[in-house]
Amino acid sequence: MTELEEYYGKFNEEKRLNSRHGQVEYITSMKYIHKYLEEIGNGRSNDRIRVLDIGAGTGRYSVPLAEEGYDVTAVELVKHNLGRLRAKGSTVKAYQGNALKLSRFEENSFDLTLLFGPMYHLHEEDEKRQALLEAKRVTKPGGIILVAYIMNEFSVITYAFKERHIKEALAEGMLDETYHTTKKGNPLYSMVRLEEIGKLDQEAALKREQIIAADGAANYLRPYLNALDEEEFQAFVAYHLATCERPDLMGASSHTVDILRKPL
Repeated sequence: MTELEEYYGKFNEEKRLNSRHGQVEYITSMKYIHKYLEEIGNGRSNDRIRVLDIGAGTGRYSVPLAEEGYDVTAVELVKHNLGRLRAKGSTVKAYQGNALKLSRFEENSFDLTLLFGPMYHLHEEDEKRQALLEAKRVTKPGGIILVAYIMNEFSVITYAFKERHIKEALAEGMLDETYHTTKKGNPLYSMVRLEEIGKLDQEAALKREQIIAADGAANYLRPYLNALDEEEFQAFVAYHLATCERPDLMGASSHTVDILRKPL
């Protein structure tokens, strides 16, 4: 069992996305997924629109999309997650696979591709590039690819300063001289900055439609969000949705979603 498989055997990603800060991320991501599905669909019935969810986890996104009638295929590396996804009994076609090699699928197969998990765990730039190129290969010309990342500054602010690990982080090489997290800092998770995302897009020859702060300030405000009543929480969600495209909020968000189009 790999370290990643062992981790996801214990960590409940679905529970995270059902928490209040996780709901913000999920609601925001689904808003933009639906925006581009509607555009791509162009009047076609949902069952004619093919969606690929790479790194699908337990199906938090793929299962609801399948329930809406979309033709959804999911790829998941971790057997534990795949088993939980399949146990939901949805119409999702679920396979075990690796984001770096999607040889099961022919090129130009899917209208919309989600790459929401893999970039969290790929530390090497060439691996990130390969995952993005594979997503591009299997997406139809003119199709959309949504790619999720964990942002560097959120990790530094919360772990190094808020949780007071800054001294050991600097002493043990968890941060480099620019305060970018290193693999020593977190061997499981890879954190990035906006310029790194832009470089990957350029190298993959993909056109950015937009980039959004998937959860904005929500992760910083966890205990405060939990203390809000439902009306107040919905007001926060409305605020976040109104501001999640603002570039001045992007780098400090916990997660971003880069929305790309494959050239015709």
